[in-house]
Amino acid sequence: MRASLTCLMLSAMLTPALSQAGPVTYRGICDASAAVALDAQHFLVGEDEHNVLRIYRRGTPDAVGEVDLVDYLGTRKPSGKIKEADLEGAARVGTRIYWISSHGRDKDGDVEETRYRFFATDIATGGATPTVKLPSTPPYRKLLDDLLAADKPDALKSLVATHLAKGSKLPPKDPSGLNIEGLAAMPGGGLLIGFRGPRPDDQAILLPLTNPEAVLGGTAKASFGDPIPLDLGKRGVRSIERIGERYVIVAGPFDNVSPGTPGGDVAVFTWSGVAGEKPKQVSADLGTLNPESVFEIPGSTAVQILSDDGDEKIEGEKCKDLAAEKRRFRSATIALP
Repeated sequence: MRASLTCLMLSAMLTPALSQAGPVTYRGICDASAAVALDAQHFLVGEDEHNVLRIYRRGTPDAVGEVDLVDYLGTRKPSGKIKEADLEGAARVGTRIYWISSHGRDKDGDVEETRYRFFATDIATGGATPTVKLPSTPPYRKLLDDLLAADKPDALKSLVATHLAKGSKLPPKDPSGLNIEGLAAMPGGGLLIGFRGPRPDDQAILLPLTNPEAVLGGTAKASFGDPIPLDLGKRGVRSIERIGERYVIVAGPFDNVSPGTPGGDVAVFTWSGVAGEKPKQVSADLGTLNPESVFEIPGSTAVQILSDDGDEKIEGEKCKDLAAEKRRFRSATIALP
């Protein structure tokens, strides 16, 4: 009995449990793929299907505001058809929110120019509901070009030659395909870009973007630091958020969730932010959620996780195929250990 109790205590120490609440359902969109908190009560959500940011009040099902990005991002074709920007990651630094699209090809492996966007919005307060305003400078469209042309540092040059150049020509859910899904703040003003794929040697990749302000200000090409490999149990990065002195990472498979296979499910990790230190998996019952975004709830020790429910069946149809009034996504709140 004493040995069994000791094992249980040791397991709890190695894999701390998270205190959870939810899920809560929000309406209007299905693919909640990127989000940040605006304040303790409001959060801003981007999705990978429609080029609109929506503002929600925590616990209120319907959006309380929105910001249309179509014309700013330039995703309206001459025919009038709107192509998706495939927004996948967001990171807040002060009152500025950075956004990044997948920078991958479409599901058939074809180039879709609208998927190559990096930009920022600025939080605007003073009204009844916080919102964001768009900058006067255009979104940056050459981030992938800068990455593939990088000749330093040496570790990045090697990664480009062996994995990223090939991955940029493949569908995002190919085992070797390039697909950005995470973005997080770094100390000093840089950003960490998180890749869902590729995963060299089954390691997830984080890549520091060292000069985001200069890039968006039009004064420099993107500059990168050494890539950081992470052992996430063969999973890639689905979302990452810096909270205090550590990071919270939602990790998952390169394609669809496949429970029972190594790296085939979704898991939550904390990481010190120090290259070479292994992330720690935390115990969280995510149920049927398909987590795509994690962000800090200001003034608390909790994070909010949003589920990409685009493929969830509602009344016999996929959520993303329904009329706007029937679309919805789920959210869970968890307290960090």
